[in-house]
Amino acid sequence: MIAQAISDIRRQLPPTTQLVAVSKFHPVEEIMQAYDAGQRIFGESHVQELVNKASQLPDDIQWHFIGHLQTNKVKQLLPHVALIHAVDTSHLLAEINKHSQRIGRSTPCLMEIHIAQEETKYGFTPEEAEAFLAEGTWRQMTGVTLAGIMCMASNVDDEQQIRDEFRRASTLFHRLRETYMTSEAEHAAFCQLSMGMSSDWHIAIAEGATLVRIGTTIFGERVKA
Repeated sequence: MIAQAISDIRRQLPPTTQLVAVSKFHPVEEIMQAYDAGQRIFGESHVQELVNKASQLPDDIQWHFIGHLQTNKVKQLLPHVALIHAVDTSHLLAEINKHSQRIGRSTPCLMEIHIAQEETKYGFTPEEAEAFLAEGTWRQMTGVTLAGIMCMASNVDDEQQIRDEFRRASTLFHRLRETYMTSEAEHAAFCQLSMGMSSDWHIAIAEGATLVRIGTTIFGERVKA
C-alpha cells in the first residue's frame, strides 16, 4: 500500500516538484517500505523522533524538519537535517546560524510565510519577510543558506481560497528571489517553494510548489506512539 501510494503520487508530480514523505508518528518499518519504493526525502516535526529514526535508518535519507522548531532543540537537530522548512523568526534563523557555524556547516532553511487566515499559524507575514531580506543581516549568517519559502494554506474546504493563498505565496516567492537574491549564488540557492499537503497538494503543484509534504495519503492516519 505504501509503495503503491508513492508510485501513484510520483506519476502526478511534474519534474520540478519533489515529494517529502511526512513520516512523523509512523514507525521505521513503514519508512523502510517507502525507502524500498525509492523514496529518499522524509519529513518529521519532532526533533527527538527525527534523531531516533535517523540513527536506525539508511544514511542516504534526507531528513526534512517540517514542524515548529524551538531554539533549544536546534543543536540536537542540526547534525541530522538536510532542510529546515519552518524558520518562522529571525531569532530562530540566528540560532541555527550560530550552532551551524560551530559544527562547520551551512544549513539550508526555508522562511515560513503566514498566508493562512488562522491566527494559530506561525511565520513571517509577507511584509515582515520582505523587510527582513531588505535589511540584509542574513548575508552575514554563514551558517545558514536561505533556500526559499514554506507555507500552509487555510484549513478550509474552499478550493478557490486555497488556490488564492498558494498563488500569493508563489508570487511572493518569485518576488523575493528576483528582488533580494542579488548574487548568482543566492539566486541559485533560493529555489524551493514548499507548500501542499495530502488534502491540497494537487492545487499546490498547479501553483508552482517545488516540494509537497504528503503523509496521510502515503502512510494512512498517524498513530502517536
